[in-house]
This record gives sequence, C-alpha cells and structure tokens, in this order.
Amino acid sequence: MTGPRPLRGSVSAVRLRPRSAIAVGLVSAAGLVAFGWPLVVAPSAGLTQSGPASWLFVALLPLLLLVALAEISEGGVDAKAVALLGVLGAIGAALRPLGTGVAGFEPMFFVLVHGGRVLGRGFGYLLGSVTMFASALLTAGMGPWLPFQMLGAAWVGFFAGCLPRLGGRGEIVMLSGYGAAAAFIYGSLQDLALWPFATGVSTSIAYEPGASVTANLGRFVAFDLATSLGFDVPRAVTTAVLVAVTGRPVLLALRRAARRAAFEAPVDFRRP
Repeated sequence: MTGPRPLRGSVSAVRLRPRSAIAVGLVSAAGLVAFGWPLVVAPSAGLTQSGPASWLFVALLPLLLLVALAEISEGGVDAKAVALLGVLGAIGAALRPLGTGVAGFEPMFFVLVHGGRVLGRGFGYLLGSVTMFASALLTAGMGPWLPFQMLGAAWVGFFAGCLPRLGGRGEIVMLSGYGAAAAFIYGSLQDLALWPFATGVSTSIAYEPGASVTANLGRFVAFDLATSLGFDVPRAVTTAVLVAVTGRPVLLALRRAARRAAFEAPVDFRRP
C-alpha cells in the first residue's frame, strides 16, 4: 500500500474568491501607478517633486492595501492558515534585522518564495504584507515607505504561488531564479518610490518635473545604478542561494504541514 503522493506546485491555504481577486488586482494596478507615477504622468499634469498631488499616492496606498487584505480575509482564512501565517511571518520578520548594516543582505525573501510556492497566491500575498509590517515594528522602520515595502513583498509571495508545477531539481532551480529576479525587482521598485523625493542627488540623475518619460526613465536608471546596484545585486544573490540551500527541507516541511492541515479538503457535516 502506497502513501499519499507528494504535493507539487501550491495549495490554496487562503482562497482568493472573485471579489478578493478583483480587490488584489485593483490595488496592484494602483500600486504600480504609485510606484511609477513620475514615468507615466504628462509633463503638463502639474505634479511636482514636493507638491501635495505627488504625496497623494503615498497617502492612498496604505488605505488601498488595507482594503485588499480585508477582502482576502473575508474570503475565508481558517485557524490553521492563520497559525501558519503567524509562524512564517514571525520567522521572516526575525530574519530581516539580521541584514541591518550589511549591503543587500536581506535573508527574509526566501521565506516568502517558499511560502507562496507551497501555500498559494492568496497566502503569499498576506505573508509578504504581514512579514514586512512585523519587521517594521521590530526595527522601528515605520514611515511613508512601509506601504511600498509591504506591497512589494506581497507581490513576491503572490507570484511565487503562480509559478508552474515542477518537481525535483527543476523546481529548486526555478525557485532560485525566481527569487533572484523578484528580489532584484523589489529593490528597483523601492528605489523608484524613493527617487522622486530623494534630495542631495546630482541633478543629472534626479527626478525632473515636466521632463519627458524617456528623459526621466534615463535619469532613474542612472540613479538606480549609482545608488542601489550594490544593494540590489547582493539581495538577489543572497535570495537565490538561500532558496537553493533551504529548498528541499523547507518545501518538504511546508508540504507536510499543508497535507496535514488539509486546506483544500471539502468539509462534510453529514453523519457517517
């Protein structure tokens, strides 16, 4: 008699129902605008580097993020998923301060990759948000940048749950490559959120209100290369290495927990 087949891909520890999926999509679209508004607004729109209109995105993003998290929670998060979310979120939050003061060393991202991969898109989205919020409480990192960090981490966990089914070494290679790309893109997005409000940078790489999209895009690339490449590349390499080293044992442990929790098992209240 054979035992249960090993899980591949992800299960739905937190199911995204149509309304919560729409909320996540709308918040993600608004988040992309909040990250990249200097590159998409028309030169005549009147948005400036320090004007109140530009800070509107910073004010709205946390409200929109809360709406998405509330919609996902309303869609059904049982006690087992909440417990697992708390455990993984606490691990990620505890790991993040270990990289304080070390260029690009942020060991928390491999937790988001593995968690989203095994437990699904909805769980990954919540895990990224909760982990980043909890780590901000631990490190006193509360500020207008936090919603951008929460949304970026939520995307890391969400898209990890969207990866195709694969097993063995191929899965580890895929997750390592995804972890490197996701960590690098995360850093670039945070730079993009900071860039319009950065002060003390050279005028050749600073955001220029009223300039064309092409001109400001070139300025941002130069800004990113000059100020953050030394952080983004080590973050990507660290994430890829940690995903590869911890992949097999962590994936097995999470899949064993998911199997025992039986998140996707139908509930039957009929008497036997």
